[in-house]
Amino acid sequence: MLKTDLFRYKYIPARQPGPQEKVLVVFHGLGDSLNGFTWMPQELRLDGLSYLLVNAPDEYYGGFSWFDFTGGGQEMENAVPGILRSRKMIQGLIAELLGQGIKPANLILFGFSQGCLMALDAGLRADVVLGGVCGVSGWVAFQEEYPAAFSPHARLQEFLVTHGLRDPLLPFDRVETQYAFLKAQGLHLTFKPYDKDHTILPEELRDIRNWLMLRMSE
Repeated sequence: MLKTDLFRYKYIPARQPGPQEKVLVVFHGLGDSLNGFTWMPQELRLDGLSYLLVNAPDEYYGGFSWFDFTGGGQEMENAVPGILRSRKMIQGLIAELLGQGIKPANLILFGFSQGCLMALDAGLRADVVLGGVCGVSGWVAFQEEYPAAFSPHARLQEFLVTHGLRDPLLPFDRVETQYAFLKAQGLHLTFKPYDKDHTILPEELRDIRNWLMLRMSE
């Protein structure tokens, strides 16, 4: 049974464990909590996958946040301290899981909105090659630091990022430009748009499931 001393969490073991445990670590969005993603195992139906759902560290109107909300884009001033703090905690979480016997290739990160930002940040800077990084409806912090801030493993990571054409919080054109920039730096990054706002569609979830199946089979 996986655990962490850094976050409040819920561990959901695989229904049919394989010889090596594969785990999806889930980072929720602003104002949500780990409870907002307890539906995921049932919807994804990936028998060999365990889940570690974690709460962000800061309380936020009945939920939690990873950093002060500023709307993304250029308005990052208030967010920086929280992002740096949360980055350190997530790096510690990865180290905890590896210390419990999870192989880097069997550790996949998933994040929505603020959680997407944190998952991407972790993947770009991780000192191991993870099994994959999936982000939904988020943006990129500290783009100006890249590619210099990439870890030596960044260009070996597999990224899937999805976003809504009608997202009212994070305009599509802005984030599309960010991901095009990252892809131009040599990242293995797939960016998929959907006709949606700031949510997750059934067809989007199917695409994420297919991507996860590929990651789990490697």
